[in-house]
Amino acid sequence: MSLKKLASQTVIYGLSSIIGRMLNYMLTPLFTRLFATAAYGIITELYSYVVFLLVVLTYGMETAFFRFSKLENSQKVYSNALFSVLLTSLLFVFSVFFFLENISEFLGYSKYPEYILWFAIIISIDSFLTIPFAKLRNENKAFKFAGIKLINILLNIGLNLYFLVYYPYLYKHNPDSQWLIFYNPNFGIAYVFLSNLLASVFTFLLLLPEIFKVKFTFDIKIYKKMLNYALPLLIVGLAGSINEVLDRILLKFLLTDKSAAMSQLGIYGANYKLSILMTLFIQTFRYAAEPFFFSGVEKSDSKKLYADVMKYFIIFGLFIFLGIMLYIDILKYFIDTEYHSGLNVVPILLLANLFLGIIFNLSIWYKLTNLTKFGAIISVIGALITVIFNILFIPFFGIIGAALATLICYFSMMIISYFWGQKYYFIDYELKTIFKYFALALVLFVISNQFPLKPSIMKYFVNTILLFIFSIYVFKKEPIFYSLKKKIFRR
Repeated sequence: MSLKKLASQTVIYGLSSIIGRMLNYMLTPLFTRLFATAAYGIITELYSYVVFLLVVLTYGMETAFFRFSKLENSQKVYSNALFSVLLTSLLFVFSVFFFLENISEFLGYSKYPEYILWFAIIISIDSFLTIPFAKLRNENKAFKFAGIKLINILLNIGLNLYFLVYYPYLYKHNPDSQWLIFYNPNFGIAYVFLSNLLASVFTFLLLLPEIFKVKFTFDIKIYKKMLNYALPLLIVGLAGSINEVLDRILLKFLLTDKSAAMSQLGIYGANYKLSILMTLFIQTFRYAAEPFFFSGVEKSDSKKLYADVMKYFIIFGLFIFLGIMLYIDILKYFIDTEYHSGLNVVPILLLANLFLGIIFNLSIWYKLTNLTKFGAIISVIGALITVIFNILFIPFFGIIGAALATLICYFSMMIISYFWGQKYYFIDYELKTIFKYFALALVLFVISNQFPLKPSIMKYFVNTILLFIFSIYVFKKEPIFYSLKKKIFRR
C-alpha cells in the first residue's frame, strides 16, 4: 500500500471514528436531562463493563487475523478467527443466561436482570463483528467499513430519540395513538440499552454478506499459531481497559456512602464527558501520527521531527485544557445542572488525558526498536497503579479520588516510558520549553480560579485575557507560529 493510500484510508477510518464518537457524545445532554444521577450511574457502570468485556471476548483475535492473513491461507485464517470468536461469544451469552440471577444480584441489578442479559447479547454481537470489520479493513474497504460503523451509530441515536423523545411526546399529546402499543412510560433507561441492542442486531444483518462470503473451514495448526500470538495481546488489552474504565467499575463498591454510590457514579460519568475535546484531539492525533512516525523513520532528522511533534502536541493540548477550564461556566451546560457538583474532577481528567496523549507520543521508541514488550510492561504497571490508587483514594476522596488515580496512573506511565525510551532510543525533547508551557498554563488556570467573580461578562473577559497571554507567549517562542502569524497579517 502506498503512503498516499494509507494516509487517505487513515482519514476515512479516523473521521468515521471521530464523527461517531462526537455523535454518541451528543446523547449526553439528553441523558443527563432525562435521567436522575443514579439512573445515569447505571448507564455509566454498564458501559464501563462493555469496554472491559470486549477486550476479553476478542482476546487479540482481530490483530492475529491481520498478522496471519499475510502469512497463511487468508480464507482459513478468517474462518478460524470467525469461528473462534463466535464460539466464545455464544459461550458467554449462554453462561450469562444460566447464571443471570447470580450475576444480577452480585452487580446489584436483581430487579433488572434484563439489563444484564441485553448487555451480554450486545457485547457478544459486537465482539463477533470485530472479525468481519477486520476483514473489511484487511481488504482496504475503508468506505464500507466507515459507512456501516456510522449507520450503527446513527441508528442507535435515532432509536434513542424515538424512544426517549418522540414516544413521551406522543404519549402526552395523543395517548390513544396506535404507535404507543409497545410503549411503557416506566421503561426509562431500558430504552437506552434496547436502542443499542437493536442497532447491534441491524449491524450484524448488514455484515452477513461478509460473514458468509467465505467457505467455513477450521485449521487447528493455524489456529494454535493465532492463539499463541493473540493471548499476550489480551494481557495488554486488559491492562489498557483497566486504566480506562476501572475507576467507574469500582466506584460503586468502594464509596463509603452506598446509598449515594450510583448517584456519584452518574455525576462522575457525566463530568468525564466534558473532557470530550481532549479525547477527540488525542483520537485524531493517533490516527494521523502513527503512519507519519513510521514513514519518517529513515530520515536523518527524524528524531528532531519527533521532538517537535511532541512539543506541538503538548501546546495544542494545553490550549484545549485552558479553553475548557477558562470557559467551564459555559461548557458545563453540556450536562444538566444536577451533575455540576462533580465539575471539580474535570481539570484532573483533562490533564490525565493529556498525559495519555504524551504516552502515545513516547511509545514511538519501543515501536521503532521492536521492543514492544516494554509497551506491555508499562501498561501492566499502569493497571497495577490504577487498582492500588482507586482502592486507596475512592473511600476517602470519592469521585475526586477516582480522577486522581487516573491522573497518577497516566503520569507514572509517562515518566516510566520517557526514561526507558531515552535509554533505548534517545530523543532530545525540549523539556525546559515544555515545562515552561505547562507551568504557564497551570498558573493561568490558578489565577482564573482566584478571581472571586461569578459567571459574567467580566469573568469571561478576564479569562479571555489569560488565554490571550498564553497565546502570545507561544507565538513569540515558536518560530512556526510566528511565521504563520506574519503570513496571515501580510494577506
